[in-house]
Amino acid sequence: MTNTRTRILDASTELFRRQGMSGTGLKQIAEVAKAPFGSIYHFFPGGKDDLAGQTIRRAGGEYRDLVLAFFADPDDLVASVATAFTAAGQVLEETEYADACPIATVALEVASTNETLRVATADVFTDWIEVGTTYIERYQVAPDVARRLIIGFITSLEGAFVLARALRSTEPLEAASRNVQASVREAMETEPPER
Repeated sequence: MTNTRTRILDASTELFRRQGMSGTGLKQIAEVAKAPFGSIYHFFPGGKDDLAGQTIRRAGGEYRDLVLAFFADPDDLVASVATAFTAAGQVLEETEYADACPIATVALEVASTNETLRVATADVFTDWIEVGTTYIERYQVAPDVARRLIIGFITSLEGAFVLARALRSTEPLEAASRNVQASVREAMETEPPER
């Protein structure tokens, strides 16, 4: 059985992803984690903000690795993009549009109201951009082009998640996928590959 701290982080990740941070209470997190309520303050003395900051950073690394795994085989960048968006759509359908990215969900809530958590989400997105850039560079793409492409991928994926959840449709993910694929094709055709 996992330790109490890990169960609390797992529960907060799941609940933040589905309900957002403001819609999730500490008692609910303790209940889902099957942990005594006081253990939250034991492991996260700063309360909800402390727990949320650690959840964001931990989940950010996990989501980065999950998404970038689609770019692990540097044979066909366009196919990698298509596969990533298709997989995201399948997860949304399988979870009745409840499981999207917990980082974006929290970022939308806190960007203007909680500087500590805004910084935590910014750090995660910065990490995604930096690591994603190195993944795309393996396709013999110049660093500045790779950075532009990964930013386009991330913004398209996160925006499509919002629309897909609201519309209860994968159409936004499918449209975003086609747009990102077109951007990748154009970049691969017009930008000279790195040697």
